[in-house]
Amino acid sequence: MTDTSTPSTEETAVEAAAESAGTEEPKKSETVTSDADLFGQSEIAADYIEGLLDILDYDGDIDELVSAGRPMVEVVGDRLQPLVGQRGATLEALQELTRLAIFRASGSPSRLLLDIGGYRASRRKELTAVARNAVEKVKEHGDAVRLEPMSAFERKCVHDVVNAMPGVESESEGVEPNRRIVVRPAD
Repeated sequence: MTDTSTPSTEETAVEAAAESAGTEEPKKSETVTSDADLFGQSEIAADYIEGLLDILDYDGDIDELVSAGRPMVEVVGDRLQPLVGQRGATLEALQELTRLAIFRASGSPSRLLLDIGGYRASRRKELTAVARNAVEKVKEHGDAVRLEPMSAFERKCVHDVVNAMPGVESESEGVEPNRRIVVRPAD
């Protein structure tokens, strides 16, 4: 017997979240979302995170904002490291759950960026140094440099730094969770 039913909302939400999780740039077919819609997504996310913090008995101040055309939620406070996890793994999982909550409430996939305890800001600084070091090695030796596997957020940070420097280029290779960046001389 053939199943001709439509996928449930939860199945659709999981598929949308999976698609948006590894997306480093918006697809051209996506519609432009207004700042009001983006702020609405950040409000939904903040409510979701606040409920989660209450359940887990963590204290934190939650800021909702829109930056660079995407909704953001920042959680600031003490003792938040368990919510970040090793190398940001727990933070990434919470971000995906929050994106699902937004999808469920709004019916639209989200590119929400969640930051807890300033982890993403400090990681961005570290990745800038890693990218510059890789660029120096490529320029000095002329050979490609393969970096360690990284999350989509981390790869985007490195690509941004490398693309801003002349004479080098970067590309991602591999499959999650072992997807990594290769920096090489520009053609």
